[in-house]
Order: sequence, then structure tokens, then C-alpha cells
Amino acid sequence: MRRENMSTLSASLRLQAVEAPISQDRSRSAAAMAELFGPLDGLLRGGGDPRLDIDPTSGANEYGCQPFPCPGTLSFASSTATSISARAYARAADARDSLMRSAIAIGIDGAFEARIEAMRDELKAHLGISGTRADVIFAPSGTDAQLHALFLTRALRGPALTTVIVAADQTGSGTADTARGHHFRTATANGVRVRKGEPIAGLAHSVASVALPLFDDGGDFRPQTETDSRVLSAIEKLVASGSNVLFQVMDSSKLGWRAPSEACLEEISVRWPQQVQVVVDACQMRLGRPRLRKYLDRGYLVIVTGSKFFAGPPFSGALLVPAVLSKALDAVPAIASGLREYSSRSDWPMQWSALRARFPVRINFGQWLRWEAALEEIRAYYSVPDEFRLLALTTFRTGVERIIASSPLLRPLPPQQKPEGAGADDEELAQTTIFPFAIRRGDRLLSPSDCRKIYRGLARDALDAVSASGRGCAPEIAAKPCLIGQPVALNEVEQGPVAALRISASARLVTETWSLDLDTAHDNLQRELGHVGAIVSKIEWLLAHLDGLNVMETPHAS
Repeated sequence: MRRENMSTLSASLRLQAVEAPISQDRSRSAAAMAELFGPLDGLLRGGGDPRLDIDPTSGANEYGCQPFPCPGTLSFASSTATSISARAYARAADARDSLMRSAIAIGIDGAFEARIEAMRDELKAHLGISGTRADVIFAPSGTDAQLHALFLTRALRGPALTTVIVAADQTGSGTADTARGHHFRTATANGVRVRKGEPIAGLAHSVASVALPLFDDGGDFRPQTETDSRVLSAIEKLVASGSNVLFQVMDSSKLGWRAPSEACLEEISVRWPQQVQVVVDACQMRLGRPRLRKYLDRGYLVIVTGSKFFAGPPFSGALLVPAVLSKALDAVPAIASGLREYSSRSDWPMQWSALRARFPVRINFGQWLRWEAALEEIRAYYSVPDEFRLLALTTFRTGVERIIASSPLLRPLPPQQKPEGAGADDEELAQTTIFPFAIRRGDRLLSPSDCRKIYRGLARDALDAVSASGRGCAPEIAAKPCLIGQPVALNEVEQGPVAALRISASARLVTETWSLDLDTAHDNLQRELGHVGAIVSKIEWLLAHLDGLNVMETPHAS
């Protein structure tokens, strides 16, 4: 917005404040408008998880990301978090300017509600689920959306409920708490202080959970047939005991895995149509639009995010609710009182007038702006021709697999073996887009703590983290900030805990390499693979200096 326009708007708002009657609502609206005029960077990191907080020393959050564009960073971290792009940052700035103008005309509450409702339609259009196929509940994160899924399932199936989590060892760190209706952090996105691990009022009563990990006791991935068998056995026992089930499906995990199989899901639908509600953890958003539509048409709830694959700024979640459930949900007689600390009225679709009226009127600018940024990334991705999206992801997969295999210090993890024809519903995302690897040091693989040191060293100029006498001769490699997917713990029985890091393809990889000139597009893709090679070189450099590497320990974020 031009400076003179900002002055005009500011003067108009000051005049409004003087002339308006003094009331609680007016005071809240004035405070909201004052917040809206704050720095855009501050708004983008507000109204979310404490992991968005900026460390004053590094200038980055716990993921190593910043709330403004960082074009000099080599970023392949879309399985974790990514700094906002210049394109998405401009979209957020324009969206704020537009909301300011609307707020002067109709008031901040009405303007904000109208914009959020329009974003539901925009998200559905981009994902190919326009019309009445689904409703959208916005949330600060995918973890918050899990609480919404639990609340809605309790309303539909009754309070006696058990959450069954498949791939529980590859989902978000908060899932163990949200599956039981417990607080998963020490503060909600709305700034309410809570006690992590304690029950959420009105949500946790008569709720239990069952965790089904993908790793077996020997540290290996379970065969698909074994995972399916464990899922069916757990659900059968729970239903026989009189419990209804919220079954959380994984699509896909931190390591790129999907569970259970299609055959298992079909059997569950046939055997227990009234006792089991399926919710799909699709937070990674590495699935095709036809598969997403199939899930919704089956009556599944689906958790999505605008970050991860689409590379919007971290912490933008949503729960997609199939149309078959919508009418019943609006008739819910009451809400869990503790859920009011996590959600606001604007998060819920306007057509659910009875349900949404039970939530407080509260404006979360950070959540809104992060979704504005994410919608721009999603729009840009699906604006690229189908053929190039497939070409880009295929070229990247081949190149990254070759680069990782060529390093004597990296051990790639095996990809999931998929049945013939399993990718038909996934469009170009049938391609592998997450490339996990362990790191060798001598005859051992790195522990989670050492992997975190490597992860933090990658994200910064690491030259000052190593003594001058031990730096070697690669300052240009050591100095380059690099973001990749943070460590994922593996269950390696023989040598103790180990972890894997991840290089991930994102929607931004596609949009930033696309060109009408195919030679230019090819060169752009090779440039990105060159960046992957530079990251591997920095990993090797950091490994050589691991003992003398001085990087600050931070809490594990997932």
C-alpha cells in the first residue's frame, strides 16, 4: 500500500474511533484494527504455535524459517517448514490492504468474516472440490484440526470413543495428546495458557487412544499386510467392547508412507459403517486431487495444511468435512467448552449458523495471512501445465536419488513399495517427493541429537560455529543457509536410537522452474539439483566438524 493511502486509512480509522460509541465490541474492533496496522512480518508469525516465535539471536523460528522472503536460502524442507516466498509475501500484503479498505466500509468483523468465507471457496476450487462436496473448517495447524475432528466425531458417534492412529510413530508430536482430547502445547494459538497433556474441558471425557506404529520391534518397517491386520484387529476389539472409533489414516507420513491399504479401508467401511469414522491425516498434501475427492465421497474427514508440500508459511491447517456429514453437524446441541480456547467463530462455515454461534468472535490475523500466502502457492502450482508438474517431480526424484546414493556418508531409506496402479488417483504426486536418509559416521548412524546438530548447522552460516583452526577449505559451502526436513527418529535396535533427515520436493520447486521455454525449464531443474548437491556437501562438511560444532540446542519440533 502506498504511504499516502496508509495515512488516509489511518486518519479515517482514528475518526471512526472518536465518533463510535464506547462499547466492548467497539473496543475489540479498534484493537483489531490497530493490530492490523502492525508490521506484516509480525502478523505472519502471530496467532499460531510457540514454534513460530523468533529467536533474537538467529532471527529465525525453531524450524530455521523467517517470516519474510529468504531468496538466498537453499530450501528443500517442505516436509517440515519453509520461509515465505516473495510471491506469497506480496499476496499477504495485498490481502491486508484489501481488508483494511473493506473494514472502513463495513467494519472489521464483517470484512474479516466475508474474506474467510471467500477463502473457503478458493481453497475448494484449487483442490477440485468446489460446490457442495465439502465444507472447510480453518485451524491454526493440522494438530488443531485433529481436535476439531475429535469434537465432530464425538458429536456424531457419541462420547464413548477410541482414536486409533496408524503410523503413530510418523505423525506430528502433538497427536498423542489430541487423540485423547488433551492439550498438546502450553498455550493455544489464541494465546490462552494451558497445561500440556491435561484434558480439554468437555472433549476428553470417555476418550481413549490406540497407537499403531509402522516400525516393528526390530526397527524395520512392517509389511503392509501386517499393518492392515493390526488395524483390523484393533478396530474389531474396540467395536466388540462397545466403543466407537475415530480411525486416523496416514496419507502421507513424515517419511512419505501411506497406511493402511485401500483394501483395508474398504473392509472397514463394509464391516463397521456406523461405528467407525475415518479421518485422513493428509497434512503433507502429497496426494492427488482425485484421491482427495474419493476420500470425501466416502464420508471421510480430511486434515490438510497450506504448508508442507505447498510450501506456504508454517501453521495453516484445515479440516475438510464431507457434505454427507454437514447437516448433522450444524445441529450439534453444544460444544466442548475447552474447544473455545482453540477456535473462533470465523473458523467455521457460515452455513453452520447454529454451531458457529457457540464460538467466540475473535480475529486471528496470523492464521488468515498464512492461509492467504498458502492459497497463492496452491494457485501458482496448479496454474503450471500438468505435463510439466510431472516432468519436474520426476526429474527431481531421479536426480536426488542419484545424489544421495553417490555420497558414501548418506544411507537412503527404502521407499514404500506400492501395489501396481496405486498411483492412478495421485496425478503427478504418485512420484516420490520425500527423500529420507540416515547419516553414517564410521560404523554407526547418527543419533537424533547429532542429527539435530547437523540440521541446525545447515540452517545457518556454520563458519562461526567451528573453530578457525578446524574449518578446512570450504567456506562457501559452510556459509550457505540450507533448510531440509528436520530429523525423524528411527527405531534402530542394535545401536540405539538413530534418526533420518529429509530432502523434500515442494510445489515451489515446480512453480520456480517452470518456463514456456523448455531449455530454460530444464536448466532451472538442473540448477535445483545443483543446490541439492551443495546441501549434501555441507552435510559432509558438518559431519567432518561434528565434534567441534557449536550450535545452540533447541526443543524438537515436528
